[in-house]
Amino acid sequence: MVSTLRIPRLVVAAPSSGSGKTTVATGLMAAFTGRGLTVSPHKAGPDYIDPGYHALATGRPGRNLDAYLCGTELLGPLFAHGAAGADLAVVEGVMGLYDGAAGQGELASTAQLAKALRAPVVLVVDGSSQSRSVAALVHGFASWDPELRIGGVILNKVGSDRHEELLREALDEAGVDVLGVLRRTPQAATPSRHLGLVPVAEREPDAVAAVAAMAEQVRAGCDLDALWALARSAPPLTGAPWDPAGALAGSGTPPPSGPRPVVAVAGGAAFTFSYAEHAELLTAAGAEVVPFDPLRDEHLPESTGALVIGGGFPEVYAPELSANAALRTEVAALAAAGAPVAAECAGLLYLARELDGAPMCGVLDASARMTERLTLGYRDAVAVGDSVLAPAGTRVSGHEFHRTRLEPGAGTAPAWGVVRPGPPRTEGFVQGGVHASYLHVHWAALPTAAARLVARAVRPGAPV
Repeated sequence: MVSTLRIPRLVVAAPSSGSGKTTVATGLMAAFTGRGLTVSPHKAGPDYIDPGYHALATGRPGRNLDAYLCGTELLGPLFAHGAAGADLAVVEGVMGLYDGAAGQGELASTAQLAKALRAPVVLVVDGSSQSRSVAALVHGFASWDPELRIGGVILNKVGSDRHEELLREALDEAGVDVLGVLRRTPQAATPSRHLGLVPVAEREPDAVAAVAAMAEQVRAGCDLDALWALARSAPPLTGAPWDPAGALAGSGTPPPSGPRPVVAVAGGAAFTFSYAEHAELLTAAGAEVVPFDPLRDEHLPESTGALVIGGGFPEVYAPELSANAALRTEVAALAAAGAPVAAECAGLLYLARELDGAPMCGVLDASARMTERLTLGYRDAVAVGDSVLAPAGTRVSGHEFHRTRLEPGAGTAPAWGVVRPGPPRTEGFVQGGVHASYLHVHWAALPTAAARLVARAVRPGAPV
């Protein structure tokens, strides 16, 4: 059903990473929520960590919008689905405004997303170490793509009143509205680690304080009325919102009859990476989705008939995960019984024999260790054989992001054949009902994965 979505919206972008997008975007979300608005938070690209801060700021799930993982045709529908019932949507960009998938033009860039959403862009500019040159920088970004609308600038890391005056004079000459000026505020800083910010689940009390500081910084330094007016200037969007039940309608796998199978989904501080649409698809496919924390829970949820273990930081918690031997034994038994188990990245490591010398679940005959090398980037892959998630030959677009190494990197029955970038290679493991891989895949682009997993899940009361 085609509909018209009239929702005020802003895209928060920057000339480069490190300019302060997350501080501004999260601060805006929290500040407008504090004004009584229902704010829908979104993040461009595959990043799982920033949406956790967005959710904390708004009380709604942080949602990703990624043209590479989901296809450009799903950007609008997924946005409309996530923004349903909201008064305002704020989208945090990725990297620099025009940066996208390497060697593929504007694909997966913030600029592409802003144009797809017909949303005005607020450019966050690091004002340190420059004065009048800021006008040339902003002019270049504003004029590079005439289809893109930059509605104004928020100056970040401004050193003094005199520095602010020089920056404002330069941008006034360039005809660009200054919508805010932020000074350095240590209280709003968020700690980073080897893969980016430390997730909210690992530092919730401090994260709450950091989000509150971001909101106060934005309230004090930004013209919220002007930003609200800019957001309301966005034209209506037309098209049908994405719907999990509708996405599954063509899957060819009907929802199971009888009791809803229990799909246990790992969470907690060690497994923080997930897309909100995955749980929605599992529920629409007929499952009862039950979260559990492998750091705290000694047993799987009652009647667990399938298991999903997403990404996260098991390397940080390897001793604690290893110490929970009772749960590791149950996971291994569930996998040995043939129940479907879908594991991505951190989940892959958890299923391995060991991680940095600490015993893990031992489902896979592989050993994992931390390295200094960052593996990062989009991947195009094809299913090598049939699995619980996909039939052989299924093509997917995924993302890889880790500093660990698994030996061997693929089983005798690999999960995926990676066809680009680089030379073709196999990756991951298919073993009974287990599908384990480093590759993060967004199921909105592969809804049959949820349908297949639920269809094979053990029903309550059935022997495992």
